[in-house]
Amino acid sequence: MVNDMLTHVSDKGVNMVDISGKKASGRKAVAMGTIYLRKDTIKHIQDAKTKKGNVLATAQVAGIMAAKETSSLIPMCHQIPLDLVSLEFDVTSDSIVATCTVKTQHKTGVEMEALVGVNNALLTIWDMVKSNEKDERGQYPVTHITGVHVVRKEK
Repeated sequence: MVNDMLTHVSDKGVNMVDISGKKASGRKAVAMGTIYLRKDTIKHIQDAKTKKGNVLATAQVAGIMAAKETSSLIPMCHQIPLDLVSLEFDVTSDSIVATCTVKTQHKTGVEMEALVGVNNALLTIWDMVKSNEKDERGQYPVTHITGVHVVRKEK
């Protein structure tokens, strides 16, 4: 017998949570995370001297696109019409903090969309500067992503 408390599993297999009885309301989620990079890489980003182009603008587009595709990436995640996806960056001498804000008027929250957006933005930054980040053995001794979390959700 399957546990009655499980929301995605039944005796018949897996399913999405039924939200048809819920009323739509304003929902908002904010997620953030940090990528640590070499100081010279940060300087190249700030001076627009990276080989692949505008790193932060590209990361913004990538994060927004990813948030919009969350239901295709996370099993059982509802397709949600998004009213806003925004990405902001705080650049320090050795890191970039990305903050993704997502809003909707719907029946379920947008935490996953915010998390997917921030993760994809950070991964895009890494991809765009990886040639600058590699050491002589092709490894990434400095580069890492950390602290990805939901800062706030509102309903």
